[in-house]
Amino acid sequence: MVKWLYQLFIELTNHAWTSKCLASFTRSKWSRLFISSYAKVYKINKEEMEKKLHEYETLQQLFTRTLKEGLRPIDEHPNSVVSPVDAVVEDVGIITDQKEIIVKGKTYSIREMLGDDRIAEKYLHGTFIILYLSPSHYHRIHSPICGEVVKQWELGGKSYPVNRLGLKYGKAPLSKNYRRITELCTNGMHTAIVKVGAMFVNSIELTHEHDYVKKGEEIGYFSFGSTVVLLFEKGVFTLDEQIVPPVEVKVGQRLGLLGLKEKSE
Repeated sequence: MVKWLYQLFIELTNHAWTSKCLASFTRSKWSRLFISSYAKVYKINKEEMEKKLHEYETLQQLFTRTLKEGLRPIDEHPNSVVSPVDAVVEDVGIITDQKEIIVKGKTYSIREMLGDDRIAEKYLHGTFIILYLSPSHYHRIHSPICGEVVKQWELGGKSYPVNRLGLKYGKAPLSKNYRRITELCTNGMHTAIVKVGAMFVNSIELTHEHDYVKKGEEIGYFSFGSTVVLLFEKGVFTLDEQIVPPVEVKVGQRLGLLGLKEKSE
């Protein structure tokens, strides 16, 4: 019953006024009363947290928690693409001729997702990866590669659910929800990191403002569970064989290799 209530109010709410009220509550001192039950319901790994559970003063602080140093080693292969988040890889596929991706039987336009047809053109016939963060996951976002920051922008204003049911039955959350997009370039190859808000407009905060990022470096965080979509250009990304959706991954874990296919292992 308690978990059902959390799912109702935290995962599945998309009305703006409710979202704002809940966002305000999670930042209030009163939300501290729910920290223990929330951690129990979602089986949050307390051993990984940088602080003790009682040290968090609000639910929002718990959602955006950091981890103990060294718990997420970053794959050291020079061409590796690593998971930017702790998440479940929900889907992997090829972007179609119509600049679309198909997730859970639902079609999404990457032109609409990116808000720019010229940028979307670069990813035609490339690879996409969908990574879903549940409320139990660590919510910090890290860079999947080393690269120059080409552009960062934000789009959308809705907050539809991005869990499995939301992806299957929702109103195109990956291309309509509030989202913040970072495009990186490494050795002439572009990668788009689409950070999709699940709830609360402006719940995606950026923590990196430099022109270059290192692989594994923190670039932002979600205030609640959400989704990251990675887009790669045609022929430059090779997925590792063990990444078969749905599969749980951690920050820094290798997803595949970036580069010409003859360079892959």
